[in-house]
Amino acid sequence: MQPNFLVGIDGGGTHCRVRLIDGVGRQLAECRGGPANIFSDTDGAMSTALALVEQAFHQAGLPVAAQATAWAGFGLAGANVQRARQRAERWQMPFADRKIASDVEIACLGAHGGRPGAVLIVGTGSQATSFDGHAFHSFGGWGFGLGDQGSGAILGRHALRLALQAHEGIVPVSPLTESLLADFNHSPEDLLVWTQSAHAHDWAAFSPRIFAYAADGDAQGVALVGVLAREIELILACLVAAGAPHIALMGGIAQPILPWLNSRWNEYIVQPAGDALDGALRLAGVDTTGTAPAAPTKPAQPLPSP
Repeated sequence: MQPNFLVGIDGGGTHCRVRLIDGVGRQLAECRGGPANIFSDTDGAMSTALALVEQAFHQAGLPVAAQATAWAGFGLAGANVQRARQRAERWQMPFADRKIASDVEIACLGAHGGRPGAVLIVGTGSQATSFDGHAFHSFGGWGFGLGDQGSGAILGRHALRLALQAHEGIVPVSPLTESLLADFNHSPEDLLVWTQSAHAHDWAAFSPRIFAYAADGDAQGVALVGVLAREIELILACLVAAGAPHIALMGGIAQPILPWLNSRWNEYIVQPAGDALDGALRLAGVDTTGTAPAAPTKPAQPLPSP
């Protein structure tokens, strides 16, 4: 049995995207909405995702009933937590077939065209997974409080801690630490109040500034980005040890951190061949009765030499 349509859903902590293609791989619609993290809000995430699927069918000029002839692949933030994934799997859905994976798993399928490989997502948070052609072996994804090493949020937290220490004379002041404390009127108390309501994305918002100062040779900026690079390299080492032949770096930190990584990782790091929605469509297209066509992707390419 082959479906009439394939639906790919990439549900992240910031936004959710949906792509609809027909049975021969032609894209019919793509739309975007709010967050879809099933660990923090299962009901909200699933409602958002399914509403966007309905919107995509409407955008393609198809009746809602056409969803019954579709296979859907969901990649959802929080699905690395089994209890959250199980809650999502209990949802009633209109599709002929559907599968649920984590957002990092569909990113991996997309990055390597469904072939073995690994991804390390380093953005506001961080998570990695390696795919051997049959199963995923994942690292991280436990959130700002417990994990997210090598992420923008952790970089921002390290930087503000360092800026506070510099303000108190514990470590040397630098232009970066002065710039960061200026956002809080050079007041530790103002910084403390800010931390009471700050979320991971608020901490991560300082990342571009930190990278900019580091590139200009600011001593504290260089130290901070150096620590970030070592954290990322620990995860890269785990992926290689898990047998990953190639690793795609993805997320907002991926490009800025490349010059700071040890050159020995160059033989493993490749450009992603496709995105998470390509991976979600591949997930959707796999069924026990056969395989439907998914969005084509080119093989992953090595990074260009610096």
